[in-house]
Amino acid sequence: MAKAREEEEPKRHRIFTYGTLKRGFANHKLMQELINHNDAVFLGNYSTQSSFPLVLGPNGIPYLINLPVSGRPVRGELYAVSNHGVARLDELEETSIAHYDRLPVQVVGDSNGGETVVIKAECYFAGKGAGEGLWNGKDGEGLEEYTEREAVEFMRKDQTSKRLP
Repeated sequence: MAKAREEEEPKRHRIFTYGTLKRGFANHKLMQELINHNDAVFLGNYSTQSSFPLVLGPNGIPYLINLPVSGRPVRGELYAVSNHGVARLDELEETSIAHYDRLPVQVVGDSNGGETVVIKAECYFAGKGAGEGLWNGKDGEGLEEYTEREAVEFMRKDQTSKRLP
């Protein structure tokens, strides 16, 4: 009977978001759709345990660069996401062409009891092709959080393809 129950409950990935997938930002509509279809659950606000560079690329697109101990701890949101939901996120983040790579990361947050907890999660880091050249270490420490101030520079792909030169 336990095996049947396991098959009924889809595996959930813990996905840490730091940019446009967060609540209130341009791509959160996908996350909200996943929540509405029981493919994602918001778990809370978390930060990366290690420091990473968070930078803005072309068109204001946020990228987390996989260089631990560079940059700063980055604030974001943690979600539990079904396999189907992760496939949708992978499509958005273009993991098939390595625009972003979904990699393990440890995040920290407060438990209900107020104690700090460390959780293993996954996060979309800039892929080798996209991330090269965005961080040279001379740009300071990078961002600590993607906020509305940075979001004004973000242009969704469909908007950039319609722009005239």
